[in-house]
Amino acid sequence: MSSAAPTTFSNSDTDKIMLAARELFCARDDRVLFKNLNFDLPQGQVLQVQGSNGSGKTTLMRILCGLNDSYEGSIKWYGQEIEDQAASFFSSLLYIGHRVGVSKVLTPVENLRWSCSLKQAVSDEQIMAALKEVGLRGFEESPCYTLSAGQQQRVSLARLIISPASLWVLDEPFTTLDSKGVAMLEKIMQRQAQAGGAVMVTTHHSLSIPQLALLSLG
Repeated sequence: MSSAAPTTFSNSDTDKIMLAARELFCARDDRVLFKNLNFDLPQGQVLQVQGSNGSGKTTLMRILCGLNDSYEGSIKWYGQEIEDQAASFFSSLLYIGHRVGVSKVLTPVENLRWSCSLKQAVSDEQIMAALKEVGLRGFEESPCYTLSAGQQQRVSLARLIISPASLWVLDEPFTTLDSKGVAMLEKIMQRQAQAGGAVMVTTHHSLSIPQLALLSLG
């Protein structure tokens, strides 16, 4: 069974700014995590957020995804304040946090069937193709508690292959992956950028992606 064809996003202007932040400020426990933070994330780009532990990488990702409102500054979605474009933004977003986010009592197929159905109709053929691409052929019907940490991470990352979201926000997605898994995920991220989408990712890995830009915190 071959993998599903990647989504191509309709806007042909790959230099158009998808997500932008201006003068972001955030403090936690009287300690400034970041201030005067500015960046643009255009279509067709992978933006890697770098920084030491505690520099605010996860906090930034959660702010961008609407999970943390303890900040000052402006976040824009295609040039408009994100609060005014909430429906468009959240329908275009796929966020995968640093926790695996799969139910261990469910199988990979069941996990994907449930998580993907929250935003779209998904066929079993799409699910099986995605699991094959992430290296889980033969494990589709195994309860996730029988899988290794890296395999459980692959179940979560299979959502990237199925999702129609144009913006991916990924927090430490490489953590439990082996070298083959790292190469696999880099390929999927590169394909997303080539299709006109965008990726924002936190990782300590040195990524081999042509469309890569860097944002350093701390």
